[in-house]
Amino acid sequence: MIDRLIENIFEWAAGHADEGRYSPVAIVFHWTMAALVMFQLGLGWWMGRLPAGERMQAAYGAHYLVGVLMLVLVLGRVGWRLFAPAVINDADKPGWESTAAHVTHYVFYTCLFGLPLTGWAMVSATSRETELTLLNLAPWPLLPFGELSHSTLWTIEAVAEWLHWGLALSLAAMIPIHVGAALKHHLIDRDDVLHGMLPILPQRPRQRTRWQRRWRALERQVASLTKPLRRRLRLR
Repeated sequence: MIDRLIENIFEWAAGHADEGRYSPVAIVFHWTMAALVMFQLGLGWWMGRLPAGERMQAAYGAHYLVGVLMLVLVLGRVGWRLFAPAVINDADKPGWESTAAHVTHYVFYTCLFGLPLTGWAMVSATSRETELTLLNLAPWPLLPFGELSHSTLWTIEAVAEWLHWGLALSLAAMIPIHVGAALKHHLIDRDDVLHGMLPILPQRPRQRTRWQRRWRALERQVASLTKPLRRRLRLR
């Protein structure tokens, strides 16, 4: 019975994929993660400027709570992406934009995994009195660092903190790139990419516009200017 239920779920997801649209499950994962990412980035920036006290402790507590939730959600999102049928839309057309889109997704997943993992490592190394939970419903264990020496724990904390900040800055830099690409697909290319992840947004009629012509002209100009560099890279 469970096997049949799972099969029906994936068939239902395949129906959306065949139409070039993401399933409601993928859409919920995407926009929930987007909201949590913006919340965490804003909260992280704000709590770093708070004086020591109850407000700072409460801010860190909320940051930890959302961090654990994000780790669970990104695991669920990757699991769904691995087993559910892949969506093929206009973003998959051959060319540099498709390559850039795939690279962007890999960077996003690296950040979405790396941020909660490095935060978890920091807490587990030097704040072992902290009680982590999943939505205050179930306890979340600390990493097994308890038997390590104090110097090792502080080294782990320092490395994890450095990685945490680097990943946060990378994620903050990727967001406007991702948003800009989505708007370009919708406003200039007038394709199905943004509509597939945001169905309430009507898809614009596919027609040639002056913005498309200007973009294509810019692409040709950039390709012409970078041709010598690309030729050198191929020779190497």
